[in-house]
Amino acid sequence: MGSHKESTPDSRATADHLPTPATEAGREGLDALLARPGRAVIALDFDGTLAPIVPDPDRARAHPDAVPALAALAPKVASVAVITGRPAEVAVHHGGFADVPGLDHLVVLGHYGAERWDAATGTVTAPPPHPGVAAVRAELPGLLDATGAGQGTWIEEKGRAVAVHTRRAADPQAAFEALRAPLADLAARHGLVVEPGRMVLELRPPGMDKGVALREYARETGAGSVLFAGDDLGDLPAFAAVTALRAEGTPGLLVCSGSDEVTELRRRADLEVDGPAGVVALLGALADRLA
Repeated sequence: MGSHKESTPDSRATADHLPTPATEAGREGLDALLARPGRAVIALDFDGTLAPIVPDPDRARAHPDAVPALAALAPKVASVAVITGRPAEVAVHHGGFADVPGLDHLVVLGHYGAERWDAATGTVTAPPPHPGVAAVRAELPGLLDATGAGQGTWIEEKGRAVAVHTRRAADPQAAFEALRAPLADLAARHGLVVEPGRMVLELRPPGMDKGVALREYARETGAGSVLFAGDDLGDLPAFAAVTALRAEGTPGLLVCSGSDEVTELRRRADLEVDGPAGVVALLGALADRLA
């Protein structure tokens, strides 16, 4: 299947317009989804994809039209999954996903798949946390002070991971770059890895990524096609997973929730839409087409 970028991805998705992917592989993925929706898996990142990016992640909430669009689309496809680095219960709360008619079988794969919340039961299942996370958490404040990057940076507790945000610093990009090497050293000493994002560096156990989570979920559901939408560097493994699935014969569509902060996904996407509002419009357009 071809994957050559033939034109700039169409970013004009609206509630009544289903845009055309810019690649042959993307068009094949969309065609497969529309032809056999009962075998289609819709997988979505949360922050920056379903929810606008905000300075304080605790205040992030899903776009107001996200839940209605998902509830309209979910009964028409095999499965809808939200794959996020957040704890599953936090994503469920911030997304407003619990007890929504139409989302009875929604799955939230939190901590990059280490946790799973099923709407059908309302419960979270997860293995024990990695001990390195607690060790890193204890050392982080001193490290931030020692590097001089503490002013304006802050630590987000994520249970099975810990993240350092630089968005509030006087120079967010400079603080981000100054912390990359020290945080990588700290993570390595405790058996963790560092995942960069949009003005955030997350320290987490190895083997936790959205690509692994997506591949396992696609296998579990017997997906006949996969759509994945994301916005950040942490979504690249999921993009790679869809590319691998396509090579194995499962059509897929890669959607970028566009922003000016991250351009790598834009270059790899079959289709770019205008941030969370564009993602929600795309979901609504798919639901309308499948009605």
